Amino acid sequence: MAFDSDVQMWATAISTNANSGRKIIFRYAKQLSATFDRGSQPIRIIIVWKYQSVNGMPNAEDHDRMNLLEDTLQSVLNGDRFATLALISTGEDLREWTYYSRSEDEFIERLNHAFADMPKFPIEIHTACDPSWEVYEKFKAGVSEVAS
Repeated sequence: MAFDSDVQMWATAISTNANSGRKIIFRYAKQLSATFDRGSQPIRIIIVWKYQSVNGMPNAEDHDRMNLLEDTLQSVLNGDRFATLALISTGEDLREWTYYSRSEDEFIERLNHAFADMPKFPIEIHTACDPSWEVYEKFKAGVSEVAS
């Protein structure tokens, strides 16, 4: 996986449904670069991919396509501090990528350009203003890191 250069360290957390035992795996930016200004990326963009599975996790084909989506998108977002991938969650038939970006319109333009010659991905895109990265901070405060 290609990750943003402003992210200095990634961590993993797992949530387990007490009733079903099914898991959701979270990869998140544990530490950002000391020179990074979150206020420069006030727009939260969540890309949602719904899939069907027996155990809540994507099958191999979906997983490969999800990796392709993530790597392709990172290639057009990384490098100029336009957007930062902060959180990825996978489980319960859903993968979500949470980005923070300088501009909603330009993010969509870059996404469309990156995917122009590819088969369509089954995604939804949700955006909101979140200049203090409140959603990310609440997530980070509420998880326990998985020991390596």
